[in-house]
Amino acid sequence: MRAVLNASIRTEVGSNGVKKVRKAGRVPAVLYGHGEQNINLSVSAEELHALLRHGAKLVDLQGDVTDTALLRGLQWNTYGTDVLHVDLTRVSAEERVNVNVPLETRGTAIGTHEGGIVELVMHEIEIECPAGSIPDKIEIRVHELKVGDSLKAGEIPLPEGVQLVVDPEIIVVHCVGRTLDEEEGAAEAGAEGAEPEVIGRKGKAEEEEEEE
Repeated sequence: MRAVLNASIRTEVGSNGVKKVRKAGRVPAVLYGHGEQNINLSVSAEELHALLRHGAKLVDLQGDVTDTALLRGLQWNTYGTDVLHVDLTRVSAEERVNVNVPLETRGTAIGTHEGGIVELVMHEIEIECPAGSIPDKIEIRVHELKVGDSLKAGEIPLPEGVQLVVDPEIIVVHCVGRTLDEEEGAAEAGAEGAEPEVIGRKGKAEEEEEEE
């Protein structure tokens, strides 16, 4: 089931117009593509942010317009907390599109038992697939990675109908050993956590022996 986004025709344009839209808790948007006329819209900021948190890429527009569109060209504020503007590109569910999807690791690498750390070199990857079949994420199984091992983009299993757009030789995840600084930091942390030995204070038994 695709995400639904309610949209309203927007008559407010220009800097003052979009400020008014944002003040009302909405985000200015433009719907374009497929050789049809561009339409100025506004969507609920709360609704849009909720869809983005769930990784939505394709939406069914409802309200003043009914169309299927890709969320494109998101413009964020300086702090990356609020969307200031969004482009909506018309697509059909069967149309092949290029999109970036998140990468996530799954499993525990052998190398972590050797003191290694698994690091994602790329946090998202560009793929091509039907608009109606965009995966929420691409999972990378790292069980077999030892310290010094890596996986390239071309080695990641992709869902049916999905093709890689980036260079297949690009490294996307690796298992690296700890640096000398990290090892020294861990040793120092352990030393700081140890209880110091108390010197110079006699135990109760020693005091009793001296009194005798």
